[in-house]
Amino acid sequence: MSDQTPDEPVDILLVEDNPGDVRLTREAFKSVDSEIEFHVVTDGDEVTRYFQPQLDDSEPHPDLVLLDLNLPSVDGFTVLERLDDELDYPPPPVLVLSSSSSADDIGKSYGNTANAYLTKPDTMPQFNSMAQAIEDFWFETAQHPSAPS
Repeated sequence: MSDQTPDEPVDILLVEDNPGDVRLTREAFKSVDSEIEFHVVTDGDEVTRYFQPQLDDSEPHPDLVLLDLNLPSVDGFTVLERLDDELDYPPPPVLVLSSSSSADDIGKSYGNTANAYLTKPDTMPQFNSMAQAIEDFWFETAQHPSAPS
C-alpha cells in the first residue's frame, strides 16, 4: 500500500461472521507475496467500534476492509453508511465480499461508497486467485491516503 514499508505487514480488517469463510480467506491470502495481518470482527457493531478513535491508539488502522453484507446486529450496508457518515477521514478501501451476486446488492453497495464488490468464490483455487488480484491491485498498484495518526 502507498504508505507501507516492505517490512510492515498489510493490515486487513475482515468483517465476517462465518468461521469457515474466515478460514478460507486467511488461507487464500497465505498464497500472496505480501505479509498480511488479519483482524477479524464478526458483526457490524464491532466494525464501527473498531474505527472509533482509541485514546491509546492500540488498535491498528486497517489498510483494507473485506466486508460481508450479511452480518448479525448491523448489516454490511449499514456499516458502509456509518463509515461514510461518521469518519472524519477517508476510510481505507472497503471491498464487499459477499455470497450474493444480486444486482440490487451490488448497486446498493457502490451507492454506499464500497470501493469494490466481489462475489465469494466457490473453490480454494478461485479464492487464491481473488487474493492475488486484491494484492496486485489494492496493495501494489492503487494509491491510498495515509492512515490517520
